[in-house]
Amino acid sequence: MQKPLHLGWFTNFTPGDWINPVSQGTGNWDGKFFVEMAQAMERACFDYIMLEDTLMVSEAYGGSAAATLKYALQVPKHDPLPLVSMIGAATSRLGVVATMSTLAYPPFMLARLASTLDHICGGRFGWNIVTSGEDIAAQNFGLEKLPPRETRYAMADEYVDLVQKLFGSWQPDAVVKDVATGTYADHTKVAPIHFEGQFFKCRGPLNTVRSPQGQPVFVQAGGSPRGRAFAARHADSIIAVGNGVEGMKAYRDDVRRHAVAAGRNPDDVKVLFLVYPILGETDAEAEARHQRMVNSPGFVEAALAAVGTVTDIDFSGFDLDQPLPRLTTNGEQGSLDKFAQWGSGKTLRQLAQERFDAGIPMIGSPDTVAERMGEAMDAIGGDGFLISTPFQRTSRRFVSEVCEGLVPALQRRGLARKAYTKTMLRDTLREF
Repeated sequence: MQKPLHLGWFTNFTPGDWINPVSQGTGNWDGKFFVEMAQAMERACFDYIMLEDTLMVSEAYGGSAAATLKYALQVPKHDPLPLVSMIGAATSRLGVVATMSTLAYPPFMLARLASTLDHICGGRFGWNIVTSGEDIAAQNFGLEKLPPRETRYAMADEYVDLVQKLFGSWQPDAVVKDVATGTYADHTKVAPIHFEGQFFKCRGPLNTVRSPQGQPVFVQAGGSPRGRAFAARHADSIIAVGNGVEGMKAYRDDVRRHAVAAGRNPDDVKVLFLVYPILGETDAEAEARHQRMVNSPGFVEAALAAVGTVTDIDFSGFDLDQPLPRLTTNGEQGSLDKFAQWGSGKTLRQLAQERFDAGIPMIGSPDTVAERMGEAMDAIGGDGFLISTPFQRTSRRFVSEVCEGLVPALQRRGLARKAYTKTMLRDTLREF
């Protein structure tokens, strides 16, 4: 019998489904919508909620922020870290993963913040490791442009090595709380790290108590060959995109080979593929919803602008009814490759309309989509899916459709857990 799928949800602290009066999303910026969403996910026994983040107002599309702001594409976006504390306090088993860029945080500050959040969440915090892929983000931190991608990954490797040493600067038994001697922590078990690398230097130790998990869970998205090697070396869970079952299987197999080469057990690296299910009471209703979405005014422009925010490419100058020429980027090359479907002959308009198509039919009733998810994962070999919504327009209706419709359909097939057996996130990921 096939083992259950690991399930996560990819979202961010944005306005939600602001455009649809039938299913309004967040409504305001107090974070309560996301707390309620996380509680629904916990009832459905998801592994984790993943809070994506970026650090700029993109001007990639047309050389201005007009489309970005018009369609609320990644902007406005509030800082996910305070939201982590709110969700962690309101849940007890669900993992809470947040994005923090190696561009934005000095390593010591990131390690200290991550350790603090892991305590607040009771050992359920995860760090989504990103390097940031946009020059305009670099300019918000005093740089003219980002280093080349290969240099960014070399810096990120060193950065992660440094924060891991900081996480380990307190031994597991450093806190003794010996009332008789009046000793809270044993100074012989808390030590500086004296790290000095090519890019970073840090004395240490952390001034926070060791994390409940030893170190928070590491999550990463690696699309390019170098990115895959980085993710396989460090990540407990990988955010992946893929074109169809064959592409997803090839990606996962490649990541697992990289993990073995890095001396890791490949079963400790859980690959979750990003999907955008469109649900309805019937298959016909779901397909009608899909057609209304992709043919709605502004959808194509919004989709192209959205791709531009992560690839740092301006798609406004290309003919919508011609195939896209072969392109490279210093942004997210893996996202560009997935979007462009090189060699398919599809026009840019078709690519935009398929922007949220993972290559697996995810349009239908909960039972139909659950069946397809199970068949796909059986062919891929593991490990699960990250649920998301186009343009991050999450609504209460969609949360309910997934948590009270799709997940029960998966559970009836033995494809989703019905109860948590672990309390910490890394243990939940490694449960099966």
